[in-house]
Amino acid sequence: MISIFKKAKGIEANIEKFLKNIELSASLFEQGLKEYFNGRMEQFDDRCSQIQKLESESDSLRFDIKFTLYSDLLIPDARGDVLGLIETLDNVIDITEKVFVQISIEKPVIFPFLKDDFISLSEASVKAVHKLIPAVRAFFEEPQNVTDLLTQVHFWEHEADTAEIRIKTKAFNSEEIEQFSRRVHMRYFAEKISMLADEAEAVAERLEVYAIKRAF
Repeated sequence: MISIFKKAKGIEANIEKFLKNIELSASLFEQGLKEYFNGRMEQFDDRCSQIQKLESESDSLRFDIKFTLYSDLLIPDARGDVLGLIETLDNVIDITEKVFVQISIEKPVIFPFLKDDFISLSEASVKAVHKLIPAVRAFFEEPQNVTDLLTQVHFWEHEADTAEIRIKTKAFNSEEIEQFSRRVHMRYFAEKISMLADEAEAVAERLEVYAIKRAF
């Protein structure tokens, strides 16, 4: 799959597993949040445990990838770019875990009139991640296609921003939320969920630069 590594099949397999873990963690993030919004705490806790396992496994993969790149003297010209890409991609899984842990600790009350907006925010944030991964794969195989693929990442990050602002506006203007602290809680968790899309876009911006360097 990853032509840049030619015969280095071990690192190729590790990077592919790493990318699949990111995709899976994003899917679990979306599913787990929907379960939380619908009051299914046991299922939410299961998703949280699954994400924590993925995060731990991905840390090990990241270390193995880094070690192999240096110990086997692979792709010296692009090594720094690949390592930078892996490090920033790891932040995506970290965010899914941190948000779930924070929710499990604080247990925010999601008001019914905001539930659909929170679901929209979750879906947009996760779509930004899912659109990022094909662009990462293209970086290794067809770097000239990366920029076009990243267009969808920017689109879904913008959609997440729109949903986040909508939640904040409703929370601070609605008379249904009487306590100011509850309004702040809604704003806080809207920002936390939206961070997933923000991180996907941050990776996309770095990836675009790396791809230009590889393509020319």
